[in-house]
Amino acid sequence: MATDQLLQEALQKLQIRPSEFPACDPQLNMIDLYRAWLAKALSEVVGMEARTIYPTLQRAAVLDRGDLVLPVPALKVAGEKPDVLAARWAEQASLLPSWRFGRGIPFPDSHLVQKPVASGTFLSFFFKPAALVQRVIPSVLRNRDTWGHNPLLGLRDSNDPSQGRKRVVIEFSSPNIAKPFHQGHLRSTIIGGFLSNLYQGAGWDVTKLNYLGDWGKQYGLLALGFKMFGDDQALEADPIQHLYQVYVKINRKLTQEQEEMKTLEAAGKDASTLKNEGLDEQARQYFKAMCDSEPEAIAMWKKFREYSIQRYKSAYARLNIHFDEYVGESLVREESMKSVEQQLASSGLSEESQGATIVDFTKHVPGKAGKTLGKALIRKKDGTSLYLTRDIGALHERRARYQFDQMIYVVATDQEVHLKQLFKIIELTDTGDLRSRLSHISFGLVLGMSTRRGTVVFLDDVLRDVGEKMHEVMKMSDAKYAEVSEPEKIADILGISSVMVQDMSGKRINNYHFNMDTMTSFEGDTGPYLQYSHARLCSIFRKASIPTSEIESADLSLLVEPHAINIVRLIAQFPDTIQMTLRTHEPTTVLTYLFRLTHVVNSSYGVLKVVGSERELMKARLALYDATRTVICNGMRLLGLTPVNRM
Repeated sequence: MATDQLLQEALQKLQIRPSEFPACDPQLNMIDLYRAWLAKALSEVVGMEARTIYPTLQRAAVLDRGDLVLPVPALKVAGEKPDVLAARWAEQASLLPSWRFGRGIPFPDSHLVQKPVASGTFLSFFFKPAALVQRVIPSVLRNRDTWGHNPLLGLRDSNDPSQGRKRVVIEFSSPNIAKPFHQGHLRSTIIGGFLSNLYQGAGWDVTKLNYLGDWGKQYGLLALGFKMFGDDQALEADPIQHLYQVYVKINRKLTQEQEEMKTLEAAGKDASTLKNEGLDEQARQYFKAMCDSEPEAIAMWKKFREYSIQRYKSAYARLNIHFDEYVGESLVREESMKSVEQQLASSGLSEESQGATIVDFTKHVPGKAGKTLGKALIRKKDGTSLYLTRDIGALHERRARYQFDQMIYVVATDQEVHLKQLFKIIELTDTGDLRSRLSHISFGLVLGMSTRRGTVVFLDDVLRDVGEKMHEVMKMSDAKYAEVSEPEKIADILGISSVMVQDMSGKRINNYHFNMDTMTSFEGDTGPYLQYSHARLCSIFRKASIPTSEIESADLSLLVEPHAINIVRLIAQFPDTIQMTLRTHEPTTVLTYLFRLTHVVNSSYGVLKVVGSERELMKARLALYDATRTVICNGMRLLGLTPVNRM
C-alpha cells in the first residue's frame, strides 16, 4: 500500500486533522504527525487546547533525550512546580493501565509513541521504531529530490493555492566594481545563496538581486585613472583585476597630491591650483558628468560595469549561485530620489545643513535610539546623491516592481547603522506596512583572510588557492587519487566546499578565522569530511549492484538494530530542521544537522554491513543508506554545495 494512503488512514484513525494546527503537514514533515498526536493526547491530560500545546513540542537536541520534548513550564500549569509535575506525569504514565494519569485521564497507548520520560522540567517522548521506519524510508525514496522541503509554506493561503505564492526579494553579495571581493562580500554571497535556496524550497517566489557598488565619485576617479593607466586588452582579459590595479595607481597619485597640498598649506604657500584643478576635483566633476548622463562619461562607466559583471558571473557559477538581476546604485532613477527628498521635506524630517540636506534622527527619534542613528546625509551641497538616498529610492522602485512580501538585505554588521537609518526613514514616512516587510540578515567578520600571494583578496584567487590545496591533499593517497577520473574538477569542488562549510559552521553573527589548513582537512566537521561521507555512501551502491526497484521494495521490518533506528530517527528530523531554519535564517542549523547524521551513519558501517549480508537484509540496509544519502545530498544542495559521488 502506498505510504500516502497509509498516512491518510493513520490520520483518520488517530482523529488528527492537520488544519487544526498551524503549519502542520504530516505528508511533508513526518514529525508533524507525532507532534499533532501528542498535542491531542496531552490536551486531555492537562486540560488545554491541543492547538496551544502543539507549538511547544520541540525536537530533542540529542537522541538520548528523545525525539520530541515538552518543556512543562511552557504549559503554564498553575499550582505545581514544573519538575514535580513532569515527574508525576511520567511516573503515572509508566504504571499499569488501571492507574490514572495527570488529572485523572490515562495517557493513551499508541503504536507511534512510547510512554513519556521525565527529565527535570521536560517530558521526553520516544517514537516507536517499527512505525517510524515504515513511514520515513519509503517517503524519502518516493520524493528523493524534494524530500525535506515544504512548498506549501510559500502559499499566500494554504487552503487556496489559487491565491499564488508569496514573494521575497533577497539582495546579497553586492561587491564594488574595481575593488577586491572582500570577506564581507564572500559571506554575503554564501549566506544569501543559502537563503535563496531555503525560500525556494519553501515554495516562495524568490528574486535574487546583486546590488553592485557602481556609482559615486570614486568611479570618476577610476575613469581618470583608466585614461592614464588603463589598457583595453587587459580590461577585457581580467576586468576586476585590471580595474583594481588602475584604481590603486590613481589613488596613489591622489594621495601624493593631498600630501603636497598639506605641505604647501603648512608652509603658508598657495595650494589653490591643486585644490581646484587636482584629481579630487576632476573626479568630482567627472562624477557630476555621469549624473548628468554625459555620453562619454556614461559609455566608459558602462564598459567597466558590463565587463565586471561577466567576470563575476563565472565566479558565482562556481558557487552554484545565479542572480536574477545585476542592479546597482547607478540604476536608481533620479526621479525616485527626488521623490524621496520631497517626502522627507514634506514630513519635516529633512533639513538643510551647510548647503547639504540631512536627516537629524536625534530630533525625530527619542532617547538612545535617536542618538545611535545620528545624522544622515541625504544630498551633498554640490547636488550629488548619497548611498542612503539611492537605497531609499531603490527600495520604493522594488516595491512597485516586485510587490514583494519580504525584502531581505544580507549585509555585514558594520552596515547596521546604515540599515537602521534606512528602515527608520521608511517607518517614519511610509503610511503602509512596508517597514514590516523589511529585514536585515547580518553577519560577522572573516578574520585573517588572505591568499597565498598576499592579503589583497579576490574571489577567484581564494577559490583557486583552496582548490590547489585540496588537490595537494588528494594526492597524498595514490590509490584513491588514481580512481578519480577528473581530480582537478573534484579538487575545485572540495575547495569550494571547504570555504563554504567553514563560513557556515558558526552562527552568522560570530566572527571566525579564515584557516586554510583547518578548512581543507578531512578531520573534524569540515567540507571535505561532509563530501567524503556522501561519496562513501555512493560507493556502497556501486559495490552492492542491487537494482533500485529491489531496494525500494525491501522488507524494512528487518531494520531492528539501534544503529539503524537512530539513523531513521535523524532522517525524520530533516523537514523539521528546515522549517525551523526558515525562522532563524541560520545555515549552521542545517549544517549541524548534516554532521550529526554523518557521524551516526559513519559509525554504523561495522554493524550494518551490506556486502556479505543475506540478500533481503542487504536490500533493507541499502534502502536505509539510500534514504540517508538522499537527505545528505538534499541538505548539501540547500547549503549551496555540489555533492561528489567519488573522491
